[in-house]
Amino acid sequence: MIVGLAYAEYRPKVAANVNVGRASARPGLAASAGRAEAHPTLLLVPVRGVRIDQLHDNYEQPRGGGRIHRAIDILAPQGTPVIAAVDGTIRKLFTSKAGGLTIYQFDRDEKRLYYYAHLDSYANGLAESAFVKQGTVIGYVGITGNAAGTPHLHFSIEDLPPTKEWWKGEPVNPYPLLTTRASVLP
Repeated sequence: MIVGLAYAEYRPKVAANVNVGRASARPGLAASAGRAEAHPTLLLVPVRGVRIDQLHDNYEQPRGGGRIHRAIDILAPQGTPVIAAVDGTIRKLFTSKAGGLTIYQFDRDEKRLYYYAHLDSYANGLAESAFVKQGTVIGYVGITGNAAGTPHLHFSIEDLPPTKEWWKGEPVNPYPLLTTRASVLP
């Protein structure tokens, strides 16, 4: 059971060309922690069928070139549905060398960016500027970009600056947000 959704019942009109069905699996649900007052939205684990106890905190792991990961990798079989962690707008669909097929999603208040990478494909009808509801299938786990042959979703969160330039956002570790005070949808 979802108890006390942290956002108002305001529901903007959903774009007609997006499949907005709820996830039929029972993904984990967690309340935001740490900055709960600023960002009280409850998050869904963004890969259908992945339980909270299957997540690993690899946010601070060193990566090539002296950089830090600043994301978590959620392992799942290739083709597993990726779902929107929150209600929000698809701001950019992009293919990059490192991330492969990616999605940039702003939350409904445009305070946070949710980034989904290494996708195999996008969900049918997904388009930039489309509003998607939490739990909507937006893509499928893949091995694109530098995923090194291991199917997984690279998932990151950033607090957006007032200018909404996601490349200037402040990274936020998704792991505690997905695992603190967690419960499972019935």
